[in-house]
Amino acid sequence: MRLTLVAALGGLLFGYDTAVISGAVGSIDTVFIDPLHLSETWRNTLSGLTVSSALFGCVLGSVIAGGIADRYGRRTGLIVAAILFLLSAIGTAVPEAGLQPLGSTGLPALIAFNLYRLLCGAGIGVASMLSPLYIAEIAPKERRGQLVSLYQMAIVVGIVTVYFVNWLIARGGDAAWLDHIGWRLMLGSESLPAMLFLALLAGVPDTPRWLMLRGREAEALRVLQRVAGAVQAPQILSEIGASLKATAAPRLLGYGWTVILVGLALSVFQQLVGINAVLYYAPLMFRNLGAGSDSALLQTVVIGAANMLSTLIAIYAVDHLGRKPLLIVGAAAMALPMLLLGYLFSVHSQGGAALFCVLVYIVGFAMSWGPVVWVMLSEIFPGAIRGKAMAVVVAAQWITNLAVSWSFKVLDGNSFLNQWLNHGFAYYLYGLMSVLAGLFVWRCVPETAGHSLESIQGLWTRGGPRAAAPPAARAHDWA
Repeated sequence: MRLTLVAALGGLLFGYDTAVISGAVGSIDTVFIDPLHLSETWRNTLSGLTVSSALFGCVLGSVIAGGIADRYGRRTGLIVAAILFLLSAIGTAVPEAGLQPLGSTGLPALIAFNLYRLLCGAGIGVASMLSPLYIAEIAPKERRGQLVSLYQMAIVVGIVTVYFVNWLIARGGDAAWLDHIGWRLMLGSESLPAMLFLALLAGVPDTPRWLMLRGREAEALRVLQRVAGAVQAPQILSEIGASLKATAAPRLLGYGWTVILVGLALSVFQQLVGINAVLYYAPLMFRNLGAGSDSALLQTVVIGAANMLSTLIAIYAVDHLGRKPLLIVGAAAMALPMLLLGYLFSVHSQGGAALFCVLVYIVGFAMSWGPVVWVMLSEIFPGAIRGKAMAVVVAAQWITNLAVSWSFKVLDGNSFLNQWLNHGFAYYLYGLMSVLAGLFVWRCVPETAGHSLESIQGLWTRGGPRAAAPPAARAHDWA
């Protein structure tokens, strides 16, 4: 459990880094962009790119994470992520350091700020791949789903924590103080959890599966004895060794296209259902429905609370009910409220019905596609290609995230669509994607609950997912 909590800190920093910029957006515009005296279009474009610049780094980080994980180890990759988090926290707090006198504004400092945000995104990309991978490779099969789900909970906790930190900092002075000092404290505050993450990683081992991949059998046995006990450790070591010998060359397509396509589809659908558009633009959505600014922000807080509580449900249910049922039920729980929300927009309906739809949607996502997809991605790939495959599918996830986040503003602001559906088109689209996601899981995704990582590998070598034995038939397997 201790090793899981340490690795899950990567998820907390993921959430913290993603949301910390929200409290500093106004100050960043004032300090860096307004002095450039741009036209309204270019000002908004540059502001949007600055806020979302970390997403480009996320794609880069997830791409390089696979090579780092396979060559240098899962633990080393997490250390790299912690260092990137730390450097980005310090750099974004004082981006002009080394270029201009402290307190300087303008283009050089803005360029440096965006470069540091790219580092931040790279850290998120590395951690988003390696934290669930590390947990899956170190956890017993009976609790693997729960423990990997803690990663998603850590992301939510990181988001809620930084909202609270930003609120406390903002209370420290007026708007002028916030533009001068406050935004720096917000962005620099991430250095504290980053240093804690880096310090704790010094005391954790690498995973036994990576150690076996590198031929370090004695070290792998010691780690297994530590996490599984002296009695089970030799049997588990033998199973890992046998699974690694199943393919002569650990090529990405060594097990065929099917497993890669399943992983890609899970990653892409997790974003196409629209979760980040809903979370990023919830205040705008409620204002479009007629709510005032204060009411919109309050409703957003309610959404955050629902997200956290529903993730707790997933942590309990993922190993008891299985991955596949949760994903199918969750898809239905997202599709219906999104389709209804699109209708409410199209008929200019206001009031509590819209908030209810969003809450049901958030509950559906948080108890299923949020945590369960990370569980599935960390366990469906055979050990010999797990690092490479996760790098590909997580990069695809970040690219889709970026596309959905950008396209929402385009769809929501399109005058033709708004004359037709009054801001409702995007929500109809997310509802349709949720339906397709559920159908895909029903037809194409195997159940992995109760299987060891080594037995899951057999799903792709003995006739595909439909050849899977039920979990009870593999009760002797561990992790």
